[in-house]
Amino acid sequence: MVFSSLAFLCVFLPVCLLIERIVPSTSVKNAVLIVASLVFYAYGEPVLVLLMIASTLFNYLMGLAVGKAEGSRRKAWLAAAVVVNLGLLVVFKYSGMLISTLNSVTGLGISVPNIPLPLGISFYTFQALSYVIDVYRGEVEAQRRYSRILLYVSFFPQLIAGPIVKYHDIELQMAERSASMEDTAVGLRRFCLGLAKKVLIANTMAATADSLLGLSSSALNAPCAWLAAFAYLMQIYFDFSGYSDMAIGLGRMFGFHFKENFDHPYASTSIKEFWRRWHISLSTWLREYLYFPLGGNRKGRTRAWINRIIVFFLCGLWHGANWTFVVWGLCHGMLLLLEDVVPLRKLPRALGHVYTILFVMITFVIFRCDTLGEGANVIRTMFIGWSFSTASTVAFMEQLTPVFIVTSVLAIALAGSLPCKVREIVTKASTKSDKRVAIVCYASSFVLLVACMLTLSSGTYNPFIYFRF
Repeated sequence: MVFSSLAFLCVFLPVCLLIERIVPSTSVKNAVLIVASLVFYAYGEPVLVLLMIASTLFNYLMGLAVGKAEGSRRKAWLAAAVVVNLGLLVVFKYSGMLISTLNSVTGLGISVPNIPLPLGISFYTFQALSYVIDVYRGEVEAQRRYSRILLYVSFFPQLIAGPIVKYHDIELQMAERSASMEDTAVGLRRFCLGLAKKVLIANTMAATADSLLGLSSSALNAPCAWLAAFAYLMQIYFDFSGYSDMAIGLGRMFGFHFKENFDHPYASTSIKEFWRRWHISLSTWLREYLYFPLGGNRKGRTRAWINRIIVFFLCGLWHGANWTFVVWGLCHGMLLLLEDVVPLRKLPRALGHVYTILFVMITFVIFRCDTLGEGANVIRTMFIGWSFSTASTVAFMEQLTPVFIVTSVLAIALAGSLPCKVREIVTKASTKSDKRVAIVCYASSFVLLVACMLTLSSGTYNPFIYFRF
Protein backbone atom coordinates (compact mmCIF):
# COMPACT_ATOMS: atom_id res chain seq x y z
CA MET A 1 0.00 0.00 0.00
CA VAL A 2 1.23 3.53 -0.65
CA PHE A 3 1.07 4.36 3.05
CA SER A 4 1.44 1.63 5.62
CA SER A 5 -2.05 0.45 6.52
CA LEU A 6 -1.95 1.55 10.15
CA ALA A 7 -0.45 4.95 9.29
CA PHE A 8 -3.27 5.49 6.81
CA LEU A 9 -5.98 4.46 9.30
CA CYS A 10 -4.61 6.20 12.37
CA VAL A 11 -2.97 9.34 10.98
CA PHE A 12 -3.48 10.22 7.32
CA LEU A 13 -7.24 9.64 7.01
CA PRO A 14 -8.34 11.28 10.30
CA VAL A 15 -6.12 14.34 9.72
CA CYS A 16 -7.27 14.69 6.12
CA LEU A 17 -10.94 14.35 7.07
CA LEU A 18 -10.62 16.82 9.94
CA ILE A 19 -8.92 19.51 7.85
CA GLU A 20 -11.38 19.01 4.97
CA ARG A 21 -14.30 19.52 7.37
CA ILE A 22 -12.83 22.62 9.00
CA VAL A 23 -12.16 24.63 5.84
CA PRO A 24 -15.18 26.58 4.62
CA SER A 25 -15.62 26.57 0.85
CA THR A 26 -15.71 23.77 -1.72
CA SER A 27 -12.75 25.24 -3.60
CA VAL A 28 -10.60 25.12 -0.46
CA LYS A 29 -11.83 21.60 0.31
CA ASN A 30 -10.77 20.61 -3.19
CA ALA A 31 -7.33 22.10 -2.58
CA VAL A 32 -7.00 20.12 0.65
CA LEU A 33 -7.92 16.90 -1.14
CA ILE A 34 -5.47 17.62 -3.97
CA VAL A 35 -2.60 18.15 -1.53
CA ALA A 36 -3.60 15.04 0.43
CA SER A 37 -3.83 12.97 -2.76
CA LEU A 38 -0.42 14.10 -4.03
CA VAL A 39 1.15 13.38 -0.63
CA PHE A 40 -0.55 9.98 -0.59
CA TYR A 41 0.82 9.08 -4.02
CA ALA A 42 4.24 10.70 -3.59
CA TYR A 43 4.85 8.86 -0.31
CA GLY A 44 5.42 5.67 -2.27
CA GLU A 45 6.38 7.12 -5.66
CA PRO A 46 8.04 10.55 -5.12
CA VAL A 47 9.34 10.81 -8.70
CA LEU A 48 6.52 9.14 -10.61
CA VAL A 49 3.99 11.50 -9.07
CA LEU A 50 5.40 14.01 -11.58
CA LEU A 51 4.27 11.70 -14.37
CA MET A 52 0.74 11.67 -13.02
CA ILE A 53 0.73 15.47 -12.71
CA ALA A 54 2.09 15.81 -16.26
CA SER A 55 -0.62 13.43 -17.53
CA THR A 56 -3.38 15.49 -15.92
CA LEU A 57 -1.91 18.74 -17.24
CA PHE A 58 -1.65 17.34 -20.75
CA ASN A 59 -5.25 16.10 -20.74
CA TYR A 60 -6.46 19.38 -19.25
CA LEU A 61 -4.84 21.23 -22.18
CA MET A 62 -6.20 18.68 -24.66
CA GLY A 63 -9.68 19.20 -23.24
CA LEU A 64 -9.40 22.96 -23.79
CA ALA A 65 -8.04 22.44 -27.31
CA VAL A 66 -10.78 19.98 -28.27
CA GLY A 67 -13.42 22.25 -26.78
CA LYS A 68 -12.30 25.26 -28.82
CA ALA A 69 -11.48 23.53 -32.11
CA GLU A 70 -13.90 22.67 -34.89
CA GLY A 71 -14.08 20.13 -37.69
CA SER A 72 -10.95 18.20 -38.58
CA ARG A 73 -8.84 20.11 -36.06
CA ARG A 74 -11.12 18.84 -33.31
CA LYS A 75 -10.49 15.24 -34.41
CA ALA A 76 -6.76 15.93 -34.67
CA TRP A 77 -6.57 17.14 -31.06
CA LEU A 78 -8.53 14.09 -29.91
CA ALA A 79 -6.23 11.79 -31.88
CA ALA A 80 -3.21 13.44 -30.26
CA ALA A 81 -4.71 12.88 -26.81
CA VAL A 82 -5.37 9.21 -27.56
CA VAL A 83 -1.89 8.63 -28.98
CA VAL A 84 -0.07 10.30 -26.08
CA ASN A 85 -2.17 8.63 -23.36
CA LEU A 86 -1.83 5.18 -24.88
CA GLY A 87 1.82 5.91 -25.59
CA LEU A 88 2.40 6.46 -21.89
CA LEU A 89 0.92 3.04 -21.18
CA VAL A 90 3.04 1.40 -23.87
CA VAL A 91 6.28 2.96 -22.60
CA PHE A 92 5.80 2.47 -18.88
CA LYS A 93 3.77 -0.73 -18.88
CA TYR A 94 4.23 -2.73 -22.08
CA SER A 95 7.69 -1.90 -23.47
CA GLY A 96 9.31 -4.81 -21.62
CA MET A 97 6.66 -7.26 -22.78
CA LEU A 98 6.82 -6.10 -26.40
CA ILE A 99 10.62 -6.28 -26.59
CA SER A 100 10.73 -9.68 -24.85
CA THR A 101 8.14 -11.02 -27.30
CA LEU A 102 10.07 -9.58 -30.25
CA ASN A 103 13.27 -11.19 -28.99
CA SER A 104 11.62 -14.60 -28.59
CA VAL A 105 10.03 -14.46 -32.08
CA THR A 106 12.96 -13.06 -34.05
CA GLY A 107 15.93 -14.21 -31.99
CA LEU A 108 17.15 -10.65 -31.55
CA GLY A 109 18.94 -9.73 -28.37
CA ILE A 110 17.47 -6.30 -27.75
CA SER A 111 18.01 -5.18 -24.18
CA VAL A 112 14.75 -5.26 -22.21
CA PRO A 113 14.24 -1.93 -20.39
CA ASN A 114 13.65 -2.02 -16.67
CA ILE A 115 11.13 0.80 -16.38
CA PRO A 116 9.31 1.03 -13.01
CA LEU A 117 5.54 0.66 -13.33
CA PRO A 118 3.75 3.69 -11.88
CA LEU A 119 1.02 2.70 -9.44
CA GLY A 120 -2.46 3.04 -10.89
CA ILE A 121 -1.29 4.23 -14.33
CA SER A 122 -3.95 2.14 -16.11
CA PHE A 123 -6.70 3.63 -13.96
CA TYR A 124 -5.73 7.29 -14.10
CA THR A 125 -4.88 7.13 -17.82
CA PHE A 126 -8.34 5.76 -18.65
CA GLN A 127 -9.98 8.40 -16.47
CA ALA A 128 -8.06 11.27 -18.05
CA LEU A 129 -8.66 9.97 -21.56
CA SER A 130 -12.39 9.54 -20.98
CA TYR A 131 -12.58 13.21 -19.97
CA VAL A 132 -11.10 14.38 -23.29
CA ILE A 133 -13.38 12.02 -25.23
CA ASP A 134 -16.44 13.32 -23.37
CA VAL A 135 -15.45 16.89 -24.27
CA TYR A 136 -15.11 15.83 -27.91
CA ARG A 137 -18.55 14.21 -27.84
CA GLY A 138 -20.10 17.30 -26.27
CA GLU A 139 -21.17 15.42 -23.16
CA VAL A 140 -19.27 17.85 -20.92
CA GLU A 141 -17.77 21.27 -21.38
CA ALA A 142 -14.01 21.67 -21.22
CA GLN A 143 -13.03 22.41 -17.62
CA ARG A 144 -11.15 25.71 -17.34
CA ARG A 145 -9.87 25.05 -13.83
CA TYR A 146 -6.88 22.74 -13.90
CA SER A 147 -7.31 22.07 -10.19
CA ARG A 148 -10.56 20.20 -10.85
CA ILE A 149 -9.01 17.95 -13.48
CA LEU A 150 -6.13 17.27 -11.10
CA LEU A 151 -8.56 16.40 -8.31
CA TYR A 152 -10.65 14.23 -10.63
CA VAL A 153 -7.64 12.13 -11.61
CA SER A 154 -5.61 12.15 -8.39
CA PHE A 155 -8.32 11.78 -5.72
CA PHE A 156 -6.61 9.28 -3.42
CA PRO A 157 -9.48 6.87 -2.58
CA GLN A 158 -9.71 5.59 -6.15
CA LEU A 159 -6.38 6.72 -7.66
CA ILE A 160 -4.43 3.48 -7.23
CA ALA A 161 -6.93 0.73 -8.06
CA GLY A 162 -10.20 2.30 -9.13
CA PRO A 163 -13.05 2.16 -9.65
CA ILE A 164 -12.63 4.05 -12.92
CA VAL A 165 -14.64 7.23 -12.42
CA LYS A 166 -16.01 9.18 -15.38
CA TYR A 167 -15.66 12.94 -15.26
CA HIS A 168 -19.33 13.63 -15.99
CA ASP A 169 -20.32 11.51 -12.96
CA ILE A 170 -18.59 13.81 -10.45
CA GLU A 171 -18.33 17.11 -12.34
CA LEU A 172 -21.07 18.75 -10.28
CA GLN A 173 -19.80 17.21 -7.03
CA MET A 174 -16.43 18.89 -7.49
CA ALA A 175 -18.16 22.24 -7.90
CA GLU A 176 -20.58 21.90 -5.00
CA ARG A 177 -21.06 19.12 -2.47
CA SER A 178 -21.73 18.48 1.18
CA ALA A 179 -21.04 15.59 3.47
CA SER A 180 -23.44 15.16 6.37
CA MET A 181 -22.80 13.16 9.51
CA GLU A 182 -24.88 10.40 7.96
CA ASP A 183 -22.65 10.42 4.85
CA THR A 184 -19.59 10.14 7.05
CA ALA A 185 -21.08 7.30 9.10
CA VAL A 186 -22.32 5.37 6.06
CA GLY A 187 -19.01 5.92 4.26
CA LEU A 188 -17.01 4.76 7.28
CA ARG A 189 -19.17 1.65 7.57
CA ARG A 190 -18.60 0.85 3.89
CA PHE A 191 -14.86 1.46 4.31
CA CYS A 192 -14.70 -0.94 7.27
CA LEU A 193 -16.53 -3.60 5.28
CA GLY A 194 -14.08 -3.27 2.40
CA LEU A 195 -11.10 -3.35 4.73
CA ALA A 196 -12.43 -6.53 6.37
CA LYS A 197 -12.92 -8.13 2.97
CA LYS A 198 -9.26 -7.51 2.20
CA VAL A 199 -7.59 -8.18 5.53
CA LEU A 200 -9.74 -10.96 6.97
CA ILE A 201 -10.83 -12.85 3.84
CA ALA A 202 -8.64 -12.04 0.84
CA ASN A 203 -5.38 -12.30 2.76
CA THR A 204 -6.39 -15.66 4.24
CA MET A 205 -7.25 -16.96 0.78
CA ALA A 206 -3.99 -15.52 -0.58
CA ALA A 207 -1.90 -17.49 1.89
CA THR A 208 -3.47 -20.76 0.69
CA ALA A 209 -3.28 -19.90 -3.02
CA ASP A 210 0.36 -18.81 -2.78
CA SER A 211 1.34 -21.87 -0.75
CA LEU A 212 -0.27 -24.41 -3.06
CA LEU A 213 0.68 -22.75 -6.35
CA GLY A 214 4.23 -22.55 -5.07
CA LEU A 215 4.47 -26.34 -4.86
CA SER A 216 6.70 -28.23 -7.27
CA SER A 217 5.03 -30.03 -10.18
CA SER A 218 5.59 -33.38 -8.49
CA ALA A 219 3.90 -32.26 -5.26
CA LEU A 220 0.93 -30.52 -6.89
CA ASN A 221 -1.99 -32.90 -7.41
CA ALA A 222 -5.64 -32.39 -8.36
CA PRO A 223 -7.00 -31.67 -4.84
CA CYS A 224 -4.24 -29.13 -4.23
CA ALA A 225 -4.80 -27.50 -7.64
CA TRP A 226 -8.58 -27.25 -7.14
CA LEU A 227 -8.14 -25.84 -3.64
CA ALA A 228 -5.64 -23.29 -4.96
CA ALA A 229 -8.01 -22.30 -7.76
CA PHE A 230 -10.87 -21.88 -5.26
CA ALA A 231 -8.68 -19.84 -2.91
CA TYR A 232 -7.58 -17.50 -5.69
CA LEU A 233 -11.16 -17.19 -6.96
CA MET A 234 -12.14 -15.86 -3.55
CA GLN A 235 -8.94 -13.88 -3.05
CA ILE A 236 -9.26 -11.79 -6.20
CA TYR A 237 -12.95 -11.04 -5.62
CA PHE A 238 -12.63 -9.99 -1.99
CA ASP A 239 -9.35 -8.20 -2.66
CA PHE A 240 -10.66 -6.06 -5.51
CA SER A 241 -14.25 -5.62 -4.34
CA GLY A 242 -12.85 -4.79 -0.92
CA TYR A 243 -10.72 -2.00 -2.39
CA SER A 244 -13.75 -0.73 -4.33
CA ASP A 245 -15.82 -0.70 -1.14
CA MET A 246 -13.09 1.24 0.61
CA ALA A 247 -12.89 3.75 -2.25
CA ILE A 248 -16.66 4.20 -2.39
CA GLY A 249 -16.82 4.58 1.39
CA LEU A 250 -13.99 7.11 1.51
CA GLY A 251 -15.54 9.06 -1.35
CA ARG A 252 -18.85 9.18 0.53
CA MET A 253 -17.08 10.51 3.63
CA PHE A 254 -15.79 13.44 1.54
CA GLY A 255 -19.12 14.05 -0.20
CA PHE A 256 -18.50 12.11 -3.44
CA HIS A 257 -20.87 9.43 -4.65
CA PHE A 258 -19.10 6.84 -6.78
CA LYS A 259 -20.95 4.18 -8.71
CA GLU A 260 -20.81 0.54 -7.67
CA ASN A 261 -18.02 -1.56 -9.17
CA PHE A 262 -19.23 -5.06 -8.26
CA ASP A 263 -22.67 -6.61 -8.11
CA HIS A 264 -22.12 -10.11 -6.71
CA PRO A 265 -20.57 -11.50 -9.92
CA TYR A 266 -20.28 -15.04 -8.53
CA ALA A 267 -24.07 -15.26 -8.51
CA SER A 268 -24.05 -15.07 -12.34
CA THR A 269 -25.49 -17.83 -14.52
CA SER A 270 -23.63 -16.86 -17.72
CA ILE A 271 -20.40 -15.15 -18.70
CA LYS A 272 -22.38 -12.27 -20.18
CA GLU A 273 -24.08 -11.73 -16.83
CA PHE A 274 -20.72 -12.09 -15.08
CA TRP A 275 -19.32 -9.14 -17.04
CA ARG A 276 -22.34 -7.03 -16.14
CA ARG A 277 -21.48 -7.62 -12.51
CA TRP A 278 -17.64 -7.82 -12.44
CA HIS A 279 -15.44 -4.68 -12.50
CA ILE A 280 -18.39 -2.67 -13.76
CA SER A 281 -16.41 0.54 -14.19
CA LEU A 282 -13.95 -1.14 -16.58
CA SER A 283 -16.55 -3.06 -18.58
CA THR A 284 -18.70 0.05 -19.04
CA TRP A 285 -15.60 2.10 -19.98
CA LEU A 286 -14.63 -0.44 -22.64
CA ARG A 287 -18.19 -0.58 -23.93
CA GLU A 288 -18.64 3.21 -24.13
CA TYR A 289 -15.18 4.21 -25.36
CA LEU A 290 -14.13 1.18 -27.42
CA TYR A 291 -16.91 -1.25 -28.34
CA PHE A 292 -19.45 1.36 -29.47
CA PRO A 293 -16.89 3.45 -31.42
CA LEU A 294 -15.80 0.24 -33.21
CA GLY A 295 -19.40 -0.15 -34.34
CA GLY A 296 -20.81 -2.29 -31.55
CA ASN A 297 -23.41 -4.66 -32.96
CA ARG A 298 -24.76 -2.16 -35.48
CA LYS A 299 -22.88 -3.63 -38.47
CA GLY A 300 -23.96 -7.25 -38.31
CA ARG A 301 -23.18 -10.26 -36.16
CA THR A 302 -19.74 -11.00 -37.65
CA ARG A 303 -18.53 -7.44 -37.09
CA ALA A 304 -19.96 -7.51 -33.56
CA TRP A 305 -18.02 -10.71 -32.83
CA ILE A 306 -14.79 -9.16 -34.13
CA ASN A 307 -15.41 -6.07 -32.00
CA ARG A 308 -15.92 -8.21 -28.90
CA ILE A 309 -12.70 -10.11 -29.48
CA ILE A 310 -10.83 -6.81 -29.87
CA VAL A 311 -12.39 -5.50 -26.66
CA PHE A 312 -11.51 -8.59 -24.64
CA PHE A 313 -8.01 -8.77 -26.10
CA LEU A 314 -7.43 -5.21 -24.91
CA CYS A 315 -9.26 -5.89 -21.63
CA GLY A 316 -6.80 -8.68 -20.90
CA LEU A 317 -3.85 -6.57 -21.98
CA TRP A 318 -5.04 -3.69 -19.77
CA HIS A 319 -4.67 -5.93 -16.75
CA GLY A 320 -0.97 -6.53 -17.20
CA ALA A 321 2.05 -6.79 -19.48
CA ASN A 322 1.94 -10.55 -19.78
CA TRP A 323 0.43 -12.91 -22.33
CA THR A 324 -1.36 -14.72 -19.50
CA PHE A 325 -3.68 -11.73 -19.15
CA VAL A 326 -4.28 -11.58 -22.90
CA VAL A 327 -5.20 -15.28 -23.05
CA TRP A 328 -7.46 -14.81 -20.03
CA GLY A 329 -9.29 -11.98 -21.80
CA LEU A 330 -9.56 -13.88 -25.08
CA CYS A 331 -11.01 -16.93 -23.29
CA HIS A 332 -13.80 -14.76 -21.90
CA GLY A 333 -14.37 -13.14 -25.27
CA MET A 334 -14.60 -16.50 -27.04
CA LEU A 335 -17.07 -17.88 -24.51
CA LEU A 336 -19.24 -14.79 -24.93
CA LEU A 337 -19.34 -15.55 -28.66
CA LEU A 338 -20.20 -19.17 -27.87
CA GLU A 339 -23.10 -18.00 -25.70
CA ASP A 340 -24.44 -16.13 -28.73
CA VAL A 341 -24.45 -19.33 -30.79
CA VAL A 342 -25.18 -22.08 -28.27
CA PRO A 343 -28.15 -21.46 -25.94
CA LEU A 344 -26.08 -21.85 -22.78
CA ARG A 345 -28.07 -19.10 -21.13
CA LYS A 346 -31.17 -21.28 -21.39
CA LEU A 347 -29.67 -23.88 -19.08
CA PRO A 348 -31.38 -24.40 -15.72
CA ARG A 349 -30.22 -21.69 -13.35
CA ALA A 350 -28.23 -24.12 -11.17
CA LEU A 351 -26.36 -25.58 -14.16
CA GLY A 352 -25.70 -22.14 -15.59
CA HIS A 353 -24.28 -21.03 -12.27
CA VAL A 354 -21.99 -24.07 -12.03
CA TYR A 355 -20.68 -23.70 -15.57
CA THR A 356 -20.03 -19.97 -15.07
CA ILE A 357 -18.16 -20.41 -11.80
CA LEU A 358 -16.09 -23.29 -13.15
CA PHE A 359 -15.09 -21.30 -16.24
CA VAL A 360 -14.27 -18.19 -14.21
CA MET A 361 -12.26 -20.25 -11.70
CA ILE A 362 -10.26 -22.07 -14.35
CA THR A 363 -9.47 -18.95 -16.35
CA PHE A 364 -8.41 -17.13 -13.19
CA VAL A 365 -5.70 -19.78 -12.87
CA ILE A 366 -4.22 -18.43 -16.12
CA PHE A 367 -4.65 -14.88 -14.77
CA ARG A 368 -2.78 -15.81 -11.58
CA CYS A 369 0.16 -17.75 -13.02
CA ASP A 370 3.35 -16.08 -14.23
CA THR A 371 3.53 -17.96 -17.54
CA LEU A 372 1.12 -19.71 -19.88
CA GLY A 373 3.02 -22.95 -19.37
CA GLU A 374 2.61 -22.73 -15.61
CA GLY A 375 -1.09 -22.00 -15.97
CA ALA A 376 -1.58 -24.88 -18.41
CA ASN A 377 0.20 -27.22 -16.00
CA VAL A 378 -2.05 -26.26 -13.08
CA ILE A 379 -5.21 -26.64 -15.18
CA ARG A 380 -4.03 -29.98 -16.52
CA THR A 381 -3.32 -31.14 -12.97
CA MET A 382 -6.84 -30.12 -11.89
CA PHE A 383 -8.28 -32.75 -14.23
CA ILE A 384 -5.71 -35.53 -14.47
CA GLY A 385 -3.46 -35.13 -11.43
CA TRP A 386 -5.14 -37.70 -9.24
CA SER A 387 -1.97 -39.00 -7.60
CA PHE A 388 -1.60 -38.87 -3.85
CA SER A 389 1.98 -38.65 -2.72
CA THR A 390 2.91 -37.94 0.87
CA ALA A 391 4.06 -34.41 -0.04
CA SER A 392 0.83 -33.50 -1.84
CA THR A 393 -1.37 -34.97 0.89
CA VAL A 394 0.51 -33.10 3.61
CA ALA A 395 0.40 -29.85 1.59
CA PHE A 396 -3.36 -30.21 1.12
CA MET A 397 -4.15 -31.04 4.74
CA GLU A 398 -1.96 -28.23 6.06
CA GLN A 399 -4.29 -25.71 4.41
CA LEU A 400 -7.46 -27.06 6.02
CA THR A 401 -7.05 -25.11 9.22
CA PRO A 402 -10.10 -23.98 11.21
CA VAL A 403 -9.41 -20.38 10.16
CA PHE A 404 -9.33 -21.30 6.47
CA ILE A 405 -12.49 -23.43 6.69
CA VAL A 406 -14.48 -20.77 8.54
CA THR A 407 -13.19 -18.05 6.18
CA SER A 408 -14.12 -20.17 3.15
CA VAL A 409 -17.68 -20.68 4.38
CA LEU A 410 -17.99 -16.97 5.08
CA ALA A 411 -16.51 -16.09 1.68
CA ILE A 412 -18.95 -18.36 -0.17
CA ALA A 413 -21.88 -16.82 1.71
CA LEU A 414 -20.75 -13.23 1.12
CA ALA A 415 -19.94 -13.84 -2.55
CA GLY A 416 -23.50 -15.02 -3.17
CA SER A 417 -26.84 -13.35 -2.61
CA LEU A 418 -26.66 -13.11 1.20
CA PRO A 419 -25.39 -9.49 1.24
CA CYS A 420 -28.35 -8.43 -0.93
CA LYS A 421 -30.80 -9.92 1.54
CA VAL A 422 -29.01 -8.29 4.47
CA ARG A 423 -29.05 -4.94 2.66
CA GLU A 424 -32.81 -5.27 2.08
CA ILE A 425 -33.36 -5.91 5.78
CA VAL A 426 -31.22 -2.92 6.76
CA THR A 427 -32.96 -0.67 4.22
CA LYS A 428 -36.43 -1.67 5.41
CA ALA A 429 -35.40 -1.14 9.01
CA SER A 430 -33.96 2.27 8.14
CA THR A 431 -37.18 3.37 6.47
CA LYS A 432 -39.05 2.31 9.60
CA SER A 433 -36.64 4.29 11.78
CA ASP A 434 -35.54 1.14 13.57
CA LYS A 435 -32.40 2.39 15.28
CA ARG A 436 -31.56 -1.02 16.70
CA VAL A 437 -30.55 -2.38 13.30
CA ALA A 438 -28.43 0.69 12.58
CA ILE A 439 -26.71 0.35 15.96
CA VAL A 440 -25.93 -3.31 15.28
CA CYS A 441 -24.54 -2.46 11.83
CA TYR A 442 -22.27 0.30 13.11
CA ALA A 443 -21.17 -1.76 16.11
CA SER A 444 -20.30 -4.62 13.76
CA SER A 445 -18.32 -2.25 11.57
CA PHE A 446 -16.35 -1.07 14.61
CA VAL A 447 -15.61 -4.66 15.58
CA LEU A 448 -14.41 -5.38 12.03
CA LEU A 449 -12.19 -2.30 12.09
CA VAL A 450 -10.59 -3.36 15.38
CA ALA A 451 -10.09 -6.90 14.09
CA CYS A 452 -8.44 -5.57 10.94
CA MET A 453 -6.14 -3.25 12.88
CA LEU A 454 -5.08 -6.07 15.20
CA THR A 455 -4.39 -8.28 12.19
CA LEU A 456 -2.40 -5.56 10.44
CA SER A 457 -0.41 -4.81 13.58
CA SER A 458 0.78 -8.42 13.59
CA GLY A 459 2.80 -7.61 10.50
CA THR A 460 0.85 -9.71 8.00
CA TYR A 461 0.20 -7.84 4.77
CA ASN A 462 -0.56 -8.63 1.15
CA PRO A 463 -0.72 -5.74 -1.34
CA PHE A 464 -3.91 -5.31 -3.32
CA ILE A 465 -3.81 -7.37 -6.53
CA TYR A 466 -4.90 -4.44 -8.69
CA PHE A 467 -2.02 -2.26 -7.49
CA ARG A 468 -0.11 -3.92 -10.35
CA PHE A 469 -2.47 -2.52 -12.97
